[in-house]
Amino acid sequence: MYPDAHCALQHRNPWELLVATILSAQCTDKRVNMVTPGLFAKYPTPVDFAAVRPEVLANDIRSTGFFNNKAKSIVGAAKKVVTEFGGQVPRTIEELLTVPGAARKTANVVLGTAYGIASGVVVDTHVQRIARRLDLTKNSDPVKIERDLMKIIPQEKWILFSHQIILHGRALCPARAPRCAECVLNPICYATDKTV
Repeated sequence: MYPDAHCALQHRNPWELLVATILSAQCTDKRVNMVTPGLFAKYPTPVDFAAVRPEVLANDIRSTGFFNNKAKSIVGAAKKVVTEFGGQVPRTIEELLTVPGAARKTANVVLGTAYGIASGVVVDTHVQRIARRLDLTKNSDPVKIERDLMKIIPQEKWILFSHQIILHGRALCPARAPRCAECVLNPICYATDKTV
């Protein structure tokens, strides 16, 4: 259904994708994409982000919500990337998980989208919800869902799979009003709240 699915967060490099992904927590990609062009014009490099005070950055990202925590994470991430990784976003899950603001979801987004490294399956709210609807997992914890999906999805499809499920969640299967009658996955969907 979605052969050309890709990351909706606009970015020009791994650092910008890391920042955008941190900003995307509890926020729409559309909103993040409205904020990041001005943000990256004001702070073009990790060094620039590392030099800004979190309370100043918080004002720049206010519209993304949870701006104080996100600002601390981004400034912390910039300092870590600059001091420990030579200004380059690391290319391994182990190293990336040491960067402030980069839990498994963020690390998988950056590694998969920026570097083409399938380190795991991105589990955002769409993947979490739709994986359960399709009976691909019984779990509600994102880490456990990721483990379940990694067992059944071939590794070479991990990156695309997440983008496809996220796009499906936006296009046909939104949480509040899934359009089940239009969905070709309907015959294999086990959701109790189908709208058919």
